[in-house]
Amino acid sequence: MKISFIGAGRVAHHLAKALSAQHQIVDVYSRSGTAAQALADQVAARAVSSAQDLNPEIDIAIIAVSDQAIESVVRDIGVYLPKVCLVHTSGSTAMQVLSAVHDRVGVFYPLQTFSFESVIDWSNTPLLIEAKDPEDEKQLLQLAQQMSQRVYAYSSEQRLSLHLAAVFACNFSNYCFDMAQQIVDAKQVDFSLLHPLVLETAKKATQHPPHSVQTGPAKRGDQNILNLHQTLLNDAARQDLQQVYALLSQQIQQREQYA
Repeated sequence: MKISFIGAGRVAHHLAKALSAQHQIVDVYSRSGTAAQALADQVAARAVSSAQDLNPEIDIAIIAVSDQAIESVVRDIGVYLPKVCLVHTSGSTAMQVLSAVHDRVGVFYPLQTFSFESVIDWSNTPLLIEAKDPEDEKQLLQLAQQMSQRVYAYSSEQRLSLHLAAVFACNFSNYCFDMAQQIVDAKQVDFSLLHPLVLETAKKATQHPPHSVQTGPAKRGDQNILNLHQTLLNDAARQDLQQVYALLSQQIQQREQYA
């Protein structure tokens, strides 16, 4: 296939490199000419900084920009790619945002966290596909199946539920790791001592229902330890962490009551 990328950030970086192994990346369009050129050089594509310069003789344009920019980007490029299937990579943006302004639209959402320095195992990364036209959906499914063993045709509503769950599983859990590091850093304790615990916790969550392997003082109802921890946080003048600790402990205990 002939594919162009709209955006040159982290998602575009990883997707373009993966797809370039079997497909031709034609253009990389970004208002940041430097970012577009950097990615284009890696995938033997042309860097474009103006929508009117996009090559319309392509099969798919993958829009990998921030959620709030998707609609304006579609309006910007759609006029120059009238016959091209435009797909976005967002987990939370409904496909209708595209179909309201363009005829051929779809979604190609990788359920993964991206950073420039990471290496993505695409074979195990879930890819969520949606398209307005059945033929476009078939094409997107074929494209996804060349990359991953886990490909799903999900609706916008289903994809949104996954994106919300991912915020809890990834973004919020990572902030919990950050809070843990803040606590040990304050006492000059090596955060790497927690690494085996973090890894084992994540491993268990992938092998069992998370509720079934919940541990800790809140799970046990150990009020003495809960009070001790709250006192330590209060003494450290960390009201922010104290509030999070109290809320999460309360939620764990309520989960036990209604499980």
